[in-house]
Amino acid sequence: MTKVNRGLGKGLDALISGANFVNEQARRRDVSPYLTIADIDVEKVEANPFQPRTEFDSESLEELAQSIKQLGLIQPITVRKIDGDKYQIISGERRFKATRLAGLNTIPAYIRETDDGGMLKMAIVENIQRKDLDPIEVALSFKRLIDECNLTQEEMADIVGKKRSSVTNYLRLLNLPAAIQLALRANKLSVGHAKILSGMDDEKLQLKLANLVIEKGMSVRQLENKLKDMAARKASFREENAEIEAPDDYFKVIEILGKHFNDNVSFKRYPRGTGFITIRFASDKEIKSFLKDLEDKKF
Repeated sequence: MTKVNRGLGKGLDALISGANFVNEQARRRDVSPYLTIADIDVEKVEANPFQPRTEFDSESLEELAQSIKQLGLIQPITVRKIDGDKYQIISGERRFKATRLAGLNTIPAYIRETDDGGMLKMAIVENIQRKDLDPIEVALSFKRLIDECNLTQEEMADIVGKKRSSVTNYLRLLNLPAAIQLALRANKLSVGHAKILSGMDDEKLQLKLANLVIEKGMSVRQLENKLKDMAARKASFREENAEIEAPDDYFKVIEILGKHFNDNVSFKRYPRGTGFITIRFASDKEIKSFLKDLEDKKF
């Protein structure tokens, strides 16, 4: 049975006053300071189907459960009422899991009325503010909110209180190869690294650089410098291999060789004086004739 009260959750009286607690929660959740808190039967609470967070660390859950056993749940979860006397979590699933782990039969909760769209928005906004939500979970949350609520990136940014560029950068993470996304989730790569890698079109190079970052422990700045160095070398190579107009001596060589090979001779010269000459011959006889002229010094 659900019991409604205006007091605190179990074990909190020794820590903070009821008025201060309710008012602080009201400021955080943008609800009335006089909102009642219901102690809901744990068995009547269902998980949030819109939960952006997909993984919960078992060790931290156990630590929170031990704290709840001693002090009670300091911050109530937020739920909405669904069919019958059931409730669905809007935010606070980690606290709910820890409460069950602690063996409590009831859990303090705010009860709000909202539809699926509103619930999705509240759940995502609540979760993306958490520091332990990994970048891919944040990106998937953004994408889901945009897709299911038909939002633009700008509207999305307004809802979550972030710059549009930040939302765009998170969404671009979903275009990265799966291996890099897994590295992000495992905290082996930072969002800064991923942002740089997402700006590249070559998937093989993305993976190569990601592995290099992990193996060498490269910082974001070091990765940037690595890319700058690669770009500089690439530009230098292109410059070296750009054809330019050749001096007259080159054409004299082509003219001499052309006499022996029916003008089937061409060359390429690069800025630093390197290059190559291509001779197309029709038969062994042409080569033998050319060799004889060389030996007889007929040039």
